[in-house]
Amino acid sequence: MHVFKPTKEELIAARGKAVPDVIAPNLHILFCGINPGLYSGATGHHFARPGNRFWPVLHAAGFTDRLFSPFEEQELLKRGYGITNIVNRTTANAAELSLSELEEGAKRLTKTVFKYKPRIVAVLGVEAYRKAFGRRDAILGLQEERIGDSRVWILPNPSGLNAHYQLKDLAKLFRQLREASQRQL
Repeated sequence: MHVFKPTKEELIAARGKAVPDVIAPNLHILFCGINPGLYSGATGHHFARPGNRFWPVLHAAGFTDRLFSPFEEQELLKRGYGITNIVNRTTANAAELSLSELEEGAKRLTKTVFKYKPRIVAVLGVEAYRKAFGRRDAILGLQEERIGDSRVWILPNPSGLNAHYQLKDLAKLFRQLREASQRQL
């Protein structure tokens, strides 16, 4: 496998793979994507596709002091952050996920949160959250509901496919989460 640029064959072979969570007990924030893409499946790292804005947004919002690459994802744990997904099955895009798969993913995520007890679960994708958790009226930001003792915060999906938000807009919303987490909510 190529470390930085998977071949077309490696991307095709990555369909249906899982990407290991970057997680530890009692994190400040557990970032939760919808599901890993083929590029992440091929590399084994979260938000690995070059057009994904997760890593630039983390830096721009002040979560990291420099721009991290997906291959440095374990460094987030030292800062109190982790990464998981609602569904841990790689697809070419999240539209390939069924409603039942998202709902099962919500149950898996709930078990993960109860086990690891992060202070905040930041779900990256309002539509996916609405479908997975049956919360049709959910909006961006802090949610009233919790998962166990963990607060739930919804952010836009940082995928380059999400044209509704520019990098500066994403950074502003992510910064609001960072600042709220420092105030202990």
